[in-house]
Amino acid sequence: MAGEPNEGKALDVDVAGQRVRRIPIKTHVVTTDDDIVEVVTRYASPVIEPGDLLFVTEKIVAIAQGRSYAVDSIEARPLAHWLSRRVTKTSHGIGLGIPETMEMALRECGTARIVFAAGVAAVTKALGRRGDFYRIAGSKARGIDGPTSGTIPPYNTQVVLVPERPRQVARDLQEALATVAPVDVAVVDINDFGGNILGSTLDAAGERRLVSILADNPLGQGHQSTPLGVVRFVSA
Repeated sequence: MAGEPNEGKALDVDVAGQRVRRIPIKTHVVTTDDDIVEVVTRYASPVIEPGDLLFVTEKIVAIAQGRSYAVDSIEARPLAHWLSRRVTKTSHGIGLGIPETMEMALRECGTARIVFAAGVAAVTKALGRRGDFYRIAGSKARGIDGPTSGTIPPYNTQVVLVPERPRQVARDLQEALATVAPVDVAVVDINDFGGNILGSTLDAAGERRLVSILADNPLGQGHQSTPLGVVRFVSA
């Protein structure tokens, strides 16, 4: 039900002295047969109010764009196997640590760029510096989601890429919702360790503030099926 927080998450938080409400919105399981504008409009329209900020996870945008692939359909080349074994494993998720996600990074970013990023990272990691691989490989590599047991089926066995044209998607959603209420829209990549704004109708300062507001990932990381949410500034 809209207006109720996900388990373990707070509905209201204080950010920079402002009381902010984060309302998760439950949907059906989005597939490649769905139109993202229709889905978001249908579920968000009963919830949004003028002045709200609607945020949409990049995963459902990418899925609706046909950018999800079953793991067993991805034929990883030997290079992908070799590189994936050298990825540092963290609690953030699989990342490029399996051949299938590394293969998709090679396809998305280009073999030369990924190999160069891996070479630089190998040198700088030995010198005590981390993070150069993704800084060089770029956002398309960093945003690849691998299969995890906590994800809603069938996406627990799929690789999902970064959505295309997220800023334009945000604008299209804002326009579609304008007949209901004037709102800003953001396509976000948020998890339990932080997040990024991939595209929005906000300015840079607004995007930075949104990252702070969503820092604890109010949409959850498992089977909540709440890939949308509303940020509403409320009175103290």
